[in-house]
Amino acid sequence: MTAERSVSVVIPVYNGERYVADAIESVLRQSAPPVQVLVVDDGSTDATAAVVRAFTPRVKYHLQENMGAATARNTGIGLTTGTFVAFLDADDRWHADKLKKQLEAAEKQSDLAMIFCRVDEFLSPDSELARSGGVQIRKSFPAFLPSGLLAKREAFGRIGLFATDYGIGEFIDWYARAIDAGLEGVVLPDSLLERRIHDANQGVTKRDSYASEYLRILKKTLDRRRAKQGN
Repeated sequence: MTAERSVSVVIPVYNGERYVADAIESVLRQSAPPVQVLVVDDGSTDATAAVVRAFTPRVKYHLQENMGAATARNTGIGLTTGTFVAFLDADDRWHADKLKKQLEAAEKQSDLAMIFCRVDEFLSPDSELARSGGVQIRKSFPAFLPSGLLAKREAFGRIGLFATDYGIGEFIDWYARAIDAGLEGVVLPDSLLERRIHDANQGVTKRDSYASEYLRILKKTLDRRRAKQGN
């Protein structure tokens, strides 16, 4: 991989001993290997550290006190060296050609700052949700998620890092700021991300927070756009 195509991968994790190895292995299987794989441990109290350290030296482990996923991603960005940055949540996994296809898109259209893929959800077999039923599993929808993004590292210098005052909405806020700043993006037609649905998903455990946080983000976005129109 040339310097112009180099990718740093950031995996934030908190108490992820059950799934983080699966996530790391999917990164190490990439047909276009990243130059750097960083796992940022957000103060785990389980065996996450031991699981991740088993992958050294191919994977770098960084421990911080528990401050949330947004801060963990920001810490990772600060440690990256690649031209591009990709994120993978510790309970998700990538198809082997995920980075390769996103880099090919970036080569074809050099002004792209954000390349997304599509995502398939799957129900983790160890989940109570799998036994109870009634869970809607979605297939091949646009992955406007951290795990679905490949971004130019310079975009974070232009847009800023992830806001740390949201519980679950920091990525939507960042993406809204990127759109308002005119960053070019594309969604590939390929499903290259597998999103694990399990009992501890933030989308499950913090479902009640979604509406209030998205309203905050919407208001902030509208205020920003009104202020821009008034200048």
